[in-house]
Amino acid sequence: MLSLLFRFRRTPLARAALCLGLALPLPAAMAQAGAPVPVVRFDIAAQPLAGALDQFARQAGLQLVFQPGLAAQRQAPAVRGELPLRQALDALLQGSGLHGQVRDGTLTVQPVVSGEQSLPEVKVVSNQLGEITEGTGSYTPGTIATATRLVLTPRETPQSVSVVTRQKMDDFQLTSIDQVMEHTPGVSIVTYDSERTEYFARGFAIQNFQYDGIPMMRDSSYSAGNTLSDMVMYDRVEVLKGATGLLTGVGTPGATINLVRKKPTREFQGHITGSAGRWDSYRTEVDLSGALNASGSVRARGVAAYSDRHSHKDGYRRKTDVFYGIVEADLTSSTLLTLGLDAQHNKPRASTWGGIPVLNAQGEFNAMPRSFNNGASWSHWDQYTRTGFATLEHSFDNGWLVKAQFNHQVNGYDANLGSAASGHPDPVDGSGVSMWAGQYVGRTTSKAGDVYLSGPLRLAGREHELVLGASMANRRWKNSSWWDAGSYDKSVADYYRWNGQVPRPNWNPAPDGTNDETTRERGLYVTARWNLRDDWKLITGGRWSSYRNRVAGQDESGVFVPYLGTVVDLNDAYSLYGSYTGIFTPQSLQDEQGRRLDPLQGKNYEVGMKASFMGGRLNASAAVFQLEQDNFGVETGGVTPNGGTAYRAIKGVKSKGYEIEVAGQITPAWQLQAGYSHSVSRQQGERVSTLTPVSQFSLYTSYKFGASLPGLTLGGGMRWQDKTWGDVSTPSGQSVRHTVKSYWLMDLMAGYAFNKNLSASLVVNNVLDKKYYSIFSWYSTYTWGEPRSVNVSLTYKF
Repeated sequence: MLSLLFRFRRTPLARAALCLGLALPLPAAMAQAGAPVPVVRFDIAAQPLAGALDQFARQAGLQLVFQPGLAAQRQAPAVRGELPLRQALDALLQGSGLHGQVRDGTLTVQPVVSGEQSLPEVKVVSNQLGEITEGTGSYTPGTIATATRLVLTPRETPQSVSVVTRQKMDDFQLTSIDQVMEHTPGVSIVTYDSERTEYFARGFAIQNFQYDGIPMMRDSSYSAGNTLSDMVMYDRVEVLKGATGLLTGVGTPGATINLVRKKPTREFQGHITGSAGRWDSYRTEVDLSGALNASGSVRARGVAAYSDRHSHKDGYRRKTDVFYGIVEADLTSSTLLTLGLDAQHNKPRASTWGGIPVLNAQGEFNAMPRSFNNGASWSHWDQYTRTGFATLEHSFDNGWLVKAQFNHQVNGYDANLGSAASGHPDPVDGSGVSMWAGQYVGRTTSKAGDVYLSGPLRLAGREHELVLGASMANRRWKNSSWWDAGSYDKSVADYYRWNGQVPRPNWNPAPDGTNDETTRERGLYVTARWNLRDDWKLITGGRWSSYRNRVAGQDESGVFVPYLGTVVDLNDAYSLYGSYTGIFTPQSLQDEQGRRLDPLQGKNYEVGMKASFMGGRLNASAAVFQLEQDNFGVETGGVTPNGGTAYRAIKGVKSKGYEIEVAGQITPAWQLQAGYSHSVSRQQGERVSTLTPVSQFSLYTSYKFGASLPGLTLGGGMRWQDKTWGDVSTPSGQSVRHTVKSYWLMDLMAGYAFNKNLSASLVVNNVLDKKYYSIFSWYSTYTWGEPRSVNVSLTYKF
């Protein structure tokens, strides 16, 4: 065994020495000059290291000798394809601090020798949530687990997945989830007002959010922090397209957003960042991570951020503070405990409620300045999120793992709202508009747990993978509403002179309405990845769910949601895949006999091709999909036995389309994420979901210069979306279609590293100062997009 490895700088001589060192442990016959390097076909999934080593030895025809404790709490990445033995072994052990030696048909694994002549240990970059993107410098992930709990590469996942990594967020200063969604291929945004946005994918609103894989639902009407999430605490954001009922249970079939938190590191690291931008916007963030004891068995990370963001809207500002803390402890060599908490508070001033009326009193487009704010000076929609979470996982020597996750989250809001949004202003004297006014105070308390077993299964001479899990979630929503303003004058004398300086209503001590609803979900799920052939994998699975909300009259049990996917490798780079997934949403609608309609059933059919190049550093996909939502309720014209409106179930919305995406490293210095999507949604032959574009395109890239311009990174991007439209009310009370033209937006970025510690960044969004807007037809209002903005930041890394 080679006992000494050289500490080296990456010079050509050092690289040659390293290659020689890697070759030495091989049998002498393999290392002789001119001898061909034998290759072996490997098919090893990302999993705990102990099981991966066992599979490696079997597939290579070797005897494995090592101490099982060495592999405890260590993850191995996926290793697949025809590879030289040495290369495959190094890939398997990357980041583990271990070194493998093959001699006389035996594989031995030992720790890398310590001392001044040893190679520094590489950071462990994988866990049961997939590969950590922080520090990789990449725009694509290594592995993910959002779809099935199986830790798979994007190419191995038989669904479309878009990921915005830590590197891309840092390059383009994406500090909010809205900004991340703008950069996510295939996702569009509809703006309600200054505090509420809705994300759409494949024609359906995205209501399913996950935090480290734990599902949480979002209620758009009573927003409570989900779409205001600050990105400082997250490693990456994964968007799994299509139905996701296997792990989320209840929801809509468009997509699921999974926000994956940053993890502690063994080595001390940290940074402080300060930034400033147009309209007096300021931000500071601090991130510190490292071991709490000498052995590194206890690790912690603390993150804090504060921003005071003003806006192009007159009088509007939002203050946001974020705190995040996490501790990991190795209870034993095979058991890991994780405890954490996070909190975010958003305090806006002069919040809008709805937007600008689309039409004036003459039925013409009501063109107002981009700086116009319809909110009263006292109007605000405070939102907050507070989360405590715990994870306990244990790895067995046979490659199996058990993991239990628990999440307690409170999403709350305190909204006292007033805005000049109702009516159609007279273009001569500004009359014809009145205020909306209301107060809403509430919160949703969610408790969720998930426990699962995952590991290899040997059957018919092949290694397969199995996941068995159970989950539960309880959510209680309490809300108090005030809308009776008594004698409060809601009239607006002159809309065009509105400045928000009006008194606030004196609300009654008791609310005008209250809500108190508890939702309970339970589920059992199973996933199996069958290794049918070296080049053919089949994923089967399903979830048995129950759901209860007594206030809404919803009680479903034994609902089965299937999952089926297959991936066929054409060669080492390309694969074909297909999948069928489902999801359901209970409903309280009744028919004329008083029977509740069956749950809305969402189905996703998808086929496509995926490709992976340069060892997974560049990934590409092309997909054709069809989404269906059945049991959609429509009025019958009759009544229920208790006198309510009666409904009948029909085949609902059907969405068809295709998506193309490429993300990752084109060269070691050049990163790219680009995508094009096209989707059309219809209900009984009529177009629906017209507030989202049929087609959209985005491309963002960065290039890190080398010796010619050391320290400099330049990048930019553009995004385009097709026209959108919706029916808005006219002064006569009728409806008319209003169309928003397609538009392009362009952004630029530049970064410069003065040294290994200090760097600066400049981002210019909407470089061409494009004037654009989006409509929300339910309110018959529109909202201007942000004009050109410039933001500079300075970061010091420890």
